Amino acid sequence: MLDTLWIVPALPLAGFVFLALAGGRIPRTVIAFIATATVGISALLAIAIGVTFLGLLPQEASYRQVLWQWVSVAGFEPAIGFHLDALSLVMMFVVTFVAFWIHLYSTEFMIEDEAYGRFFAYMNLFVASMLILVLADNLLLLYLGWEGVGACSYLLIGFWYHDSANGRAAQKAFIVTRVGDTAMAIALFLLFVNFGTLDIQAILQQASESIQSGSLIAVAVTALLLGGAVGKSAQLPLQTWLPDAMAGPTPVSALIHAATMVTAGVYLIARTHTLYSLAPQVMAAVAGVGALTLFIAGTAALVQRDIKRVLAYSTISQIGYMFLALGVGAWGAAMFHFMTHAFFKALLFLAAGAVINALHHEHDIFKMGGVRHKLPLVFWTFLIGSASLAGFPLVTAGFYSKDLILWQAWSSGQGQAWLWAIGVATAFLTAIYIFRVVFIVFFGKERTHVEKLPRRPMTVPLVVLAFFSIVSGFVEIPPALGGRHLFSSFMSSALPSAAVEESHTTELIFSLIASLLALAGIYLAHLFFRTRREHAEPDAGKRLTRFLFGGWGFDWLYDRIFVRPFVWIARVNRNDYIDSIYGGIAALSRGLNTVFSSTETGRVRLYAAGIACGSIILVAIALLL
Repeated sequence: MLDTLWIVPALPLAGFVFLALAGGRIPRTVIAFIATATVGISALLAIAIGVTFLGLLPQEASYRQVLWQWVSVAGFEPAIGFHLDALSLVMMFVVTFVAFWIHLYSTEFMIEDEAYGRFFAYMNLFVASMLILVLADNLLLLYLGWEGVGACSYLLIGFWYHDSANGRAAQKAFIVTRVGDTAMAIALFLLFVNFGTLDIQAILQQASESIQSGSLIAVAVTALLLGGAVGKSAQLPLQTWLPDAMAGPTPVSALIHAATMVTAGVYLIARTHTLYSLAPQVMAAVAGVGALTLFIAGTAALVQRDIKRVLAYSTISQIGYMFLALGVGAWGAAMFHFMTHAFFKALLFLAAGAVINALHHEHDIFKMGGVRHKLPLVFWTFLIGSASLAGFPLVTAGFYSKDLILWQAWSSGQGQAWLWAIGVATAFLTAIYIFRVVFIVFFGKERTHVEKLPRRPMTVPLVVLAFFSIVSGFVEIPPALGGRHLFSSFMSSALPSAAVEESHTTELIFSLIASLLALAGIYLAHLFFRTRREHAEPDAGKRLTRFLFGGWGFDWLYDRIFVRPFVWIARVNRNDYIDSIYGGIAALSRGLNTVFSSTETGRVRLYAAGIACGSIILVAIALLL
């Protein structure tokens, strides 16, 4: 079964090729079937491969499949090859499984769109690129998938390009992430120069044997890789593109936030964990970036009006938790939260999309209300996703994954009290802002009439993802609560376990604190946004509200530091000497055209005279030479 690994990314890629070539000439039912079936079969294969791989543990901790030699130049010989271990297996399963349900949902959500085939072609390419990224056995192939998801995000964020605002949002995402991608490309050059290869496992092995902790090369490479990770995963200081990425269709938002784009940075750091372990300074930076990002994004989510922008800032914040875990060496905790977050964040976006679709594409939560009466299934599934995001204790997946991160931020060797404090404070804010949405959208009086009820292709994914938003947390119940670290044990074959303080009593106390804060946040949201609904709408005139609404002013700052100076320089430099060269060539061409055009008189005598003169000149040249 393991030898079929290559089929997992190949099927969505084949679906993209077919839909790109024939999507405009085949019925929509065929388009939907091909797009969904290729991803669905990949998901089934991923599950089957996972079962086979689990049967080989712990004797075989990894599997490598080389399809062909890609490049062979002066000792540089990267292959088109895939590496399967516990880390890539979890990523592959989540990407294919979540993407399948998003595809199924999209078949109904996008049914009236005129570019139906183009949409699914892009979606299949998105999934294929992400699978190549997470399965690649070398950094060059990983970089191909990395740039592939970047290109697909540009295409899908700007999918409705007739609206210029959507095009600008796509450009912003593409340009901002290119900053991080440039840093990552430099890191790849440094790795090849120092190790003579881009094979990931070879680099990690050589690094552990030959590089000293804190050495310049370890710090430089990991810092540059961190630059790539913060770009793709929308962390400080490159987080500004993600809220604007909500310009794309809602299924695109779900795919970007849950299974593809923004999780790539988390995977990159986890995959190169050996290098980061040799650079404790950069590890501390990863934790600091995660902590600051999760708090800033959490506060910004408190005042957003667009339901999708609330979820966008929520994603930035939750990815911040993953970075925090990575920075304190809690590798397994980061990947556990990645998995649970994929389920409940995909659920929240798809449920939000069902509400938007039912309310004639209304996004403003303050123009919604009382939706639970007309959309009961959407309400209950959104409530489950919200509870999981808020970390509702004991019964939701988000509780177990977030609680594990908070505990290890305190108890691991690299943990710090201030990291734990920020994480706990933001968990409190998370409960407030997500239940703010629940109470404003689903309770109160109806403000916008429900015009369209979701059909089964949209409701079935909601039910399935709601189920996993609850049960997926039970694979990692801490011993303090009478459970076992099943997920961490599985991940230990690929990622080292964090050295934490073994105190069940202390862990239980910290879990109780986080639980009480989550419940307090839900209660405050109920108090301010349901019982006092008339005071719920933020005052746009207040400076603090404007500051938080604008994401702490990062767009304003970047506009003045980078955008405006660049535009000014471009205008000043519009007619520089290089332009004069090309302008001179164009002027010469126009002059010669005028001269030669004047010879076209239509008089045969002049043509004959010209031929005679030319013949005489040619004969004279031949005789003289």
